[in-house]
Amino acid sequence: MPSPAPEDDAEYLADYFAKGQSIMRDLQEARAAIRQLEGQAQSQDGLVEAAADGQGGLTRLRIDPRALRLGEEALGREVAAVLRAAQADAERKAQEIADEFSDNTPALPEPLDEAFVRERVEQAARDLL
Repeated sequence: MPSPAPEDDAEYLADYFAKGQSIMRDLQEARAAIRQLEGQAQSQDGLVEAAADGQGGLTRLRIDPRALRLGEEALGREVAAVLRAAQADAERKAQEIADEFSDNTPALPEPLDEAFVRERVEQAARDLL
């Protein structure tokens, strides 16, 4: 967006502000979607299932009693693998949401620099005299 003419300053600032508000709304929607998502995984035999939220926190773990036959060490490895897979699924889903937000969000124009603002202030002072 090019620098506005002096008579268009108010419209330029209003448009800039409106774009910023729109981007913030979209960002809040993306954050809410990430908080709502759930990554899921299960072991190949289906005896261990887990779910993780958008921040990677464990939200659900189900261990079928038959999985206890695996033994402590094997069951521990299986649970750890399923937890990592659920977290990876949640991370992938969160990244998809973030990428969609990024791809669909227009960048704000560069802010007006100090020289521009100084010129406007000096012009206003000259207009008053």
